[in-house]
Amino acid sequence: MGDQGTVSMELRKILITGAAGFIGHGLALRLLEQGRSVVGLDNLNDYYEVQLKRDRLANLQKSANFCHVQFDMADRQRTADLFAHEKFDAVVNLAAQAGVRYSLINPHSYVDTNLVGFVNILEGCRHTGVKHLVYASSSSVYGANTRMPFSVHHNVDHPVSLYAASKKANELMAHTYSHLFNLPTTGLRFFTVYGPWGRPDMALFLFTKAILEDRPIDVFNNGAMERDFTYIDDIVEGVVRVIDHVATPNPDWSGDAPDSATSYCPWRVYNIGNNNKEKLMRYIEVLEKCLGKTARKNFLPMQKGDVPATYADVSDLVAAIGFQPSTSIENGVRRFVDWYRDYYRV
Repeated sequence: MGDQGTVSMELRKILITGAAGFIGHGLALRLLEQGRSVVGLDNLNDYYEVQLKRDRLANLQKSANFCHVQFDMADRQRTADLFAHEKFDAVVNLAAQAGVRYSLINPHSYVDTNLVGFVNILEGCRHTGVKHLVYASSSSVYGANTRMPFSVHHNVDHPVSLYAASKKANELMAHTYSHLFNLPTTGLRFFTVYGPWGRPDMALFLFTKAILEDRPIDVFNNGAMERDFTYIDDIVEGVVRVIDHVATPNPDWSGDAPDSATSYCPWRVYNIGNNNKEKLMRYIEVLEKCLGKTARKNFLPMQKGDVPATYADVSDLVAAIGFQPSTSIENGVRRFVDWYRDYYRV
C-alpha cells in the first residue's frame, strides 16, 4: 500500500468539480497545501447563497496553483474541451445537486447534474487517460435499509429519494466505465458532513441561524433521528488518501457471490463516516451549549425521502487507507460555531 503520509508524485494535476462547494473547497485547500495543481470547475449555481461560494473561491485563488473555470458540467462540449486541454492526472467529482428534500420539488436538476454531468465526467476521464476518478456517493444510497451499521457489502437497491437514486446510478455508471475502459474509479459514500464553511441548507447551519435569530428550529421525526455526523477535516483527509490509493480489481471477486463493494475491474466504494451514530437531540444540545442559548423546538413528523438513522461501517476504508474519522461532535460543532460567528459577524 505504501506510506499514506506521502503524496503520489504521479497524481499532481487534479480536477475538482464543485470546488466552490463545502467539501470541494476543503479538499482543494488541502491539495494546494501539498503542492499539487488544482483546477476547480463550478457553475456557482444559486441553490444556496452564491456569496458563500464566492468567498470559498477567494480562499482558493490565493494560490498560484489554483484555477477556476465556471460552467455547467452538463455542457458536453465544454466539459470535453476542458479535459482535452488540461490533461488531468486525477479527477474528484463533488459537483452534484445536493439535498434529499429538494429532489421532491426540482427533480430535473438532479438528472442534469448528477446523471448527465457525471457521464460527461466519465467520458472526459476515458478519452484523456485520467489515472483515477474519485466521486461523491452518499449515505442516502442505503435508503430503506435498517441493518446497522451500514456496510458497503450490503445491497443498496431501495432508495427513498431521487437524490439517493442518482448517487446509486453514479456507482453503476462508474462500474461500467471501469469494466469497459479499465478506468479506475472509487465512490465515497459520505455520511452527514458538517463543519466550518458548511452548506446553509443543512441542519447545523439552519439551527445555528435560527437560534441566534430567536426563531424556532424545525426538528423532524419528532427528534427521533440519528446521524453519523462526520467533520469536514476527516472527510478531506479520507478523500486525499483515497485519491492516491488508486482502485484495483479484487482478484477474489466472484460472479457466483458478487461482492457489492469491489469488482473484477478497478472499481471500489467506501463509506466515509464517523462510525458513530448520534441522536439529533444530543447534537442540538451540544449546539445550544456552544451558542449559550436554548433552542425553541418545533417538532414535526418525518419528511418524505428522509431516513430515521444513518451509521457507517468504515472497516473497508480503514483497511485500504489506514485512516478513520474520529472528530467528536463537541469539537466539530464548536469549530463550526466559531467560524459562523466570525464569518457572519454575530
